[in-house]
Amino acid sequence: MELGYARVSTVKQDLDRQIDALTQTGIASERIYVDKKSGSTVDRPGLRAVMEYARDGDVIVVHTLDRLGRTVRDTLNLIHDLSERNIGVRNLADPIRVDSSNPDDPMAQLSVVLLALFGQMERTYTLERAAHARAVATAKGRRIGRP
Repeated sequence: MELGYARVSTVKQDLDRQIDALTQTGIASERIYVDKKSGSTVDRPGLRAVMEYARDGDVIVVHTLDRLGRTVRDTLNLIHDLSERNIGVRNLADPIRVDSSNPDDPMAQLSVVLLALFGQMERTYTLERAAHARAVATAKGRRIGRP
């Protein structure tokens, strides 16, 4: 059975794009688990629920691999734990397709590692760009942050 998982980092963000992609692949809405919580924590109710519900042979489908975790370590640990339970992971929108339902496939393993690394790198670059933009604004005398 395919189960869906969607996550955004804040309650102000919208899950519709991810949920729509999951339902378009044929996953029933009652089998889509969601979180509006940062990927920096692995204590997410939706993730916990999908992991508890998943059984031997199931596949957890995500829009992009970075929805599972923010860091390479967290993502790989999660996929490894699922693999030990014979539960696969598949992504929909990353440029490299991942399907970990066959743990003996070395290309699937390589894809998972690369995508997890790219997700972590993008997060790092985003933080660096934001810090630089704040520094430039402060240097120009502009007020930054919340009013």
